[in-house]
Amino acid sequence: MLSNAIFLSAGVPDPKRGPEYAATADTVAINAAVSALVHVTLGRRPLVWGGHPAITPMVLEVAKSLDVDYGKWVTLYQTNFFDDEYPEDNEQFKNVVFTDRVEGDLGASLLEMRRRMFSEHEFSGAVFIGGMGGILEEFDLFNELQPKASLIPVISTGGAAQLLSDKFDSTSDDLSTDLDYVALFHRHLDISTKEMRFEIPEKQPYKLEDRFWNDAKVDHR
Repeated sequence: MLSNAIFLSAGVPDPKRGPEYAATADTVAINAAVSALVHVTLGRRPLVWGGHPAITPMVLEVAKSLDVDYGKWVTLYQTNFFDDEYPEDNEQFKNVVFTDRVEGDLGASLLEMRRRMFSEHEFSGAVFIGGMGGILEEFDLFNELQPKASLIPVISTGGAAQLLSDKFDSTSDDLSTDLDYVALFHRHLDISTKEMRFEIPEKQPYKLEDRFWNDAKVDHR
């Protein structure tokens, strides 16, 4: 079981399958937000997400640019319902968890995958970016199974993430207006810019204060 993990729920809306989500989605912002999240978390916090053909390549692109063993820091879940459609990028990750399909039932297969994702780890936060109806479903289930974790809808990316604002009494203005996603995630995930990256989780000190650079003047965003 991972602890202090971050869950990524993201997608690029398909105008044919979800025109109501695509109408507000900003694909450039979605890409930038996903890339920023990987940059902020990798080597500092475990990252978990469900396989998505548009999102996995974004994660991989940034992961390869960082000097860490990204296969040890990320866990990718994939339902066997799509066993003949897995993205080739899945092969680049060492930690891929395949969950059982419910024959002939995509919704039930995805629910099984999500329940396992949210019950097999201890999360400190979840980030919701763009996407369609699946983002809304993941938000509700995650909130049910991980009630202590922070919920961060990146409203500026549009799509389903924009609609998540209706589920809060209020949200921070910067989730709608701040396009500096690196700074945004450092703030909302409470990850200091002075926190070092570690090649593998086993090398990361248990105490947070032991992870900081000695030179406080250096910004390691």
